[in-house]
Amino acid sequence: MNRQKNLSHYVFKRDETPASLGFRMPAEWEGHEGTWLSWPKDPVTFPGKAREAVEGVFIKAVKALQMGEKVFILADNEDRENYIRDILQTSGVSSNNIFFHKIKSVDVWIRDYGPTFVKNRQTNTVAVVKWKFNAWGGKYKAFMPDDRAGMEVARHSKVQIFKPDIVMEGGAIESNGEGTILTTEQCLLNKNRNPGLTKTQIEDYLKHYLGAHTIIWLKEGIEGDDTDGHVDDIARFVGKNRVLCALENDKRDKHNYQALNHNYKLLQKAKTSQGEKLEIIKLPMPEPILFPKRPFAGPRLPLSYANFYIGNTCIIIPVFGCKTDDKALSIMQGVFPDREIVPVYSLPFVYGSGAIHCATQQQPKS
Repeated sequence: MNRQKNLSHYVFKRDETPASLGFRMPAEWEGHEGTWLSWPKDPVTFPGKAREAVEGVFIKAVKALQMGEKVFILADNEDRENYIRDILQTSGVSSNNIFFHKIKSVDVWIRDYGPTFVKNRQTNTVAVVKWKFNAWGGKYKAFMPDDRAGMEVARHSKVQIFKPDIVMEGGAIESNGEGTILTTEQCLLNKNRNPGLTKTQIEDYLKHYLGAHTIIWLKEGIEGDDTDGHVDDIARFVGKNRVLCALENDKRDKHNYQALNHNYKLLQKAKTSQGEKLEIIKLPMPEPILFPKRPFAGPRLPLSYANFYIGNTCIIIPVFGCKTDDKALSIMQGVFPDREIVPVYSLPFVYGSGAIHCATQQQPKS
């Protein structure tokens, strides 16, 4: 019965999907109109001083982003907006390019509950795909209302909205802007998302709604990731056929060593929709850090340098006070020589099970 219910939506009207109308998901490095953020406030995700530390990350991110694009910030109400304005002003952040939207949200993870923006290259028009958000497979009931927050972001964007009516999170998909999508089987084929859909049917949704031609399936994500293996912690496109791939070299770190090396081998065999082999750039993993009392997904923090965000003029990358931080920053500067590299200390951020990429969503320039 569950299967039949899910499959009842598996109908594509040829002239009504984004792909049929010329839309596709741009790469993150393509020009942005702006970046969407939801300011940290949930006391469970970021209790006490952790919230203050994560606010510091947001302050640094806003300051870097506003130099090259608009920054759209969700605020529950006028009091919340004034609170954020005061923090930014006190921290010496200009009001330039900052726009507030009265949208009530539970938490910061707008990458996952917000819409995915798509663009038509011929007309330069932008639209959104609003997936269903079920709080990472129904794990956290308190976050379910953010599905509505994501729809409000779509409405405030004032563009055409497509609703495929399947569960998907933005952190689970990565685009090269030319029709190739990276994702993981652990997440998209997980029975807690769309149990009635086959792998082929999920691929069809990605093709019809993101303008994809080729789907590259990786296997598993990193230990401690409560999203069931989001790809933005393990592999990221940095060019149409270039991928930054997280690798663990320590065999004692059994899960990450095996999972990430397996993904690396899959990328070595993969080709883009243009038939090109991938140039793979290895990205080190931070040393393991445990936090025994963490409320999400066990004590292992899901640390990864791959959870960076590409702005118009900057790259915001998490660092963790690890010996591999400098190497990761050097690699990133080599990949993006024309963008400012902005490191943000992110241990308090990852305490809540995410980092800067999870908390941002790009809106393409129209």
